[in-house]
Amino acid sequence: MVQARNEEGQTQCNFDLSSIHFLLVTSMVIGFEAQRIFRENKHGMDFVALELIKALRRLDTENKYVVFTNKGPDTACLPESDNLKIVTFGGTFIVWEQLLLPKYVKKFACDILHCTSNTAPLYLNVPTVVTIHDIIYLENNPLFAEGYTAYQRFGNYYRRLVVRVNMRRAKKIVTVSNFERKRLIDFLKLPSEKVDVVYNGVASHFFERTTEEEAQKVLKRHKLPNKYFLFLGNTDPKKNTRNTILAFAGFVQQSGQDVYLVVADLDGELVRDILRSEGLSEYFSQIHFTGYIDNKDLPVIIQKSNLFLYPSKRESFGIPILEAMAGGVPVITSNRASMPEVSGDAAFLIDPFNVNSMTEGMLTLFGNEKLKEKLATQGMERASTFNWDNSAKQMLGIYKKVFR
Repeated sequence: MVQARNEEGQTQCNFDLSSIHFLLVTSMVIGFEAQRIFRENKHGMDFVALELIKALRRLDTENKYVVFTNKGPDTACLPESDNLKIVTFGGTFIVWEQLLLPKYVKKFACDILHCTSNTAPLYLNVPTVVTIHDIIYLENNPLFAEGYTAYQRFGNYYRRLVVRVNMRRAKKIVTVSNFERKRLIDFLKLPSEKVDVVYNGVASHFFERTTEEEAQKVLKRHKLPNKYFLFLGNTDPKKNTRNTILAFAGFVQQSGQDVYLVVADLDGELVRDILRSEGLSEYFSQIHFTGYIDNKDLPVIIQKSNLFLYPSKRESFGIPILEAMAGGVPVITSNRASMPEVSGDAAFLIDPFNVNSMTEGMLTLFGNEKLKEKLATQGMERASTFNWDNSAKQMLGIYKKVFR
């Protein structure tokens, strides 16, 4: 029996003779960096990696996958299968990626490594594919840019240090929209043939409809109001939280509607300070805070909203746009960056830098049932064109080119 051990010498994964056979008879052993997929509160890039792995496992019967991930409680989200091994080892972000990951890639005889979240080991002896979701951290120095938490500053500074080297050394760079591909090529002077676009998909459960009884259980669990706009904001400046809060206050002020703004992942005191700074404190009572929303509850919370707000200043893709469209909810999003590319003609576009434009969008769309119905129908059609099977097929083609 062969045992893989972590840096403390603890056994993490056992292989019997059939596991050794797993490593020897395949045409490719594809390593897959998915450091954070087992963490409890997942976010965008975590779900992208998870959904892509699941689609590759389902579609690709020729090759084998070794998924490298950090310790975490949600191990049930990705079980092993005949063509997929999971290797788990602990360590802080940098130690895990730069020191331990190369060791395990070598141990499990990977032919290539796909790094899924912007960064990769600086020293690696196999060809790499690196997914670069965006380069915001290169466009603005994170040490001096306003609005970031200390954790965000550290993460962005780390990316700033390693990503340029990663992009030079990678055999192929993958990004998630034509907008971001052009940014990469123009900003970093990369050869166009080195950068491919693979669109993200929409997880199937966002298209599903639950019973009204089950939906009401979800709404009750989160203590949601009867009528609400949904905003999945956070403290990242690109999410445009300040303007969104002020625009919603303007909507209530002008419409007099008994509508709430439901927000996730935001501190109430931050929102209170935003409103107080503009003399709009009276509208704080119409903002509802859920905290982190589990992905299994999110489809219902989206589907029961009156409008979905995604007015970011800068995105490389914007999966929540499509998740809302899959749920049949009208979307307000930005006329900047990748968002028009992703939403097509199925969303109401606003200027995210203009609070009045954002308020006007809410007033126009909320008060026009015919337009809401039209965008909801077009949105469902639009979302159906983005699926993880297509993404996986494209990615598999890239792996084969890199391996050759």
